Amino acid sequence: MMSSTSETPSLRVLTYNVHGLRDDRHALASVVREAAPDIVIVQEAPRRFRWRTKCAELAHSWDMVYAAGGLPALGNLIVTTQRVRVHETWCLRYPLTPGRHLRGAAFARCSIAGSDGYELRFVVAGTHLATDDVERPRQARAFTDAVGAITAPVIVGLDANETPGGPSWTMVADGRTDAAVAVGDDRPTFSATRPTRRLDAVFVDPRWTVTAYKVIATDSAVAASDHLPVLVEARPVA
Repeated sequence: MMSSTSETPSLRVLTYNVHGLRDDRHALASVVREAAPDIVIVQEAPRRFRWRTKCAELAHSWDMVYAAGGLPALGNLIVTTQRVRVHETWCLRYPLTPGRHLRGAAFARCSIAGSDGYELRFVVAGTHLATDDVERPRQARAFTDAVGAITAPVIVGLDANETPGGPSWTMVADGRTDAAVAVGDDRPTFSATRPTRRLDAVFVDPRWTVTAYKVIATDSAVAASDHLPVLVEARPVA
């Protein structure tokens, strides 16, 4: 159950593979709005014709705004509420393996204003790794190298296409807190109709603490995508 108590500012992050928007769009909007995240890290967002408009429309349907990603991040997308100030965005493209799907990552440097002039600064990063067992670890290494070069606290959301303990998962998790492990809730996220594997995760910088975690498995979530979304609340360690 999502709950937390603290005087320091907190951040609500949702990571969500939206299945290329091929499912129930009304249910999808309902799931996100009810979760009330500050940030959504999206996989399989629009990345082709009219992708800017489609990404903006998707964010608007969630009462949020486009921040980063889309085509430049090859379907990875970051959207935020007006509470979040986005200072800088950038994208990463992984090397193309002939015959495989081109993939990448999206990044956004953000802040949230707190009380008494306090400002919470962090970077959000999202990616969707390959289904191929050879290609996926190479992408994970490129992603973790990019994240490791960032000095600010980083919150990672992804569809790993791999379960905990796998080589790619282990690379991304190294030095970060797996939000599910932090609260002792490792329930599966895929497939939405019959979940058997935990492919979707949020990893939190060790300078932050996870205060709440939830896999959203409502009827609307089952109708909205083939993945269940993961909602995490976190804040800096006092």
